[in-house]
Amino acid sequence: MPEEPQKKKCPAVNWIKRFGVAGFLFFLIKGLLWLLVPALIAYFSVN
Repeated sequence: MPEEPQKKKCPAVNWIKRFGVAGFLFFLIKGLLWLLVPALIAYFSVN
């Protein structure tokens, strides 16, 4: 059976995927901290 020629993957696609995952994690952690910091301030100010 003849083998199909392999398509070359663009290296930019891998970088975009990496930055997409990194960006998602960054904004997820940032958003959680925006919720956590005021909650901790409120918790410790009440006690």
